Amino acid sequence: MFRKITAEWNGGMTFESDDPGGNSVIMDTEVEGSDERFGVSPKSMMLSALAGCSGLDVVSVLEKMKVTDYEFKMDVEGELTQEHPKYFHKVKLDYHFYGKDLNEKKIKKAVDLSVEKYCGVMEMFRQFSKLDIEIHYHDK
Repeated sequence: MFRKITAEWNGGMTFESDDPGGNSVIMDTEVEGSDERFGVSPKSMMLSALAGCSGLDVVSVLEKMKVTDYEFKMDVEGELTQEHPKYFHKVKLDYHFYGKDLNEKKIKKAVDLSVEKYCGVMEMFRQFSKLDIEIHYHDK
């Protein structure tokens, strides 16, 4: 499958990027001496893409397993290399599930399927990062 995006410079350090569906996102970076930000940094977007890819997998698998009574969020942390080009060489993904009587076995299976089989962004990260995965269950 072929995908194409367009990223257009909006001046300063800001770009607007679209996707084939017509959605757009603003990207920028920290500028020394300025607190003004207009968008998300490209490296942070990479971590968001990882969370989104895996999160969508997990929700989809849990729906097929008829698991519906839960809340879910993810925390993703990446550690950049010191030398240029700086890239994430370590990434930690924390999957947090909240609810009463959570089906931990099904949740673990859904996360494992995303991590090991379905998430293409996870596979891309695996090429350059050490991944640390943890699942946390929180009783509500």
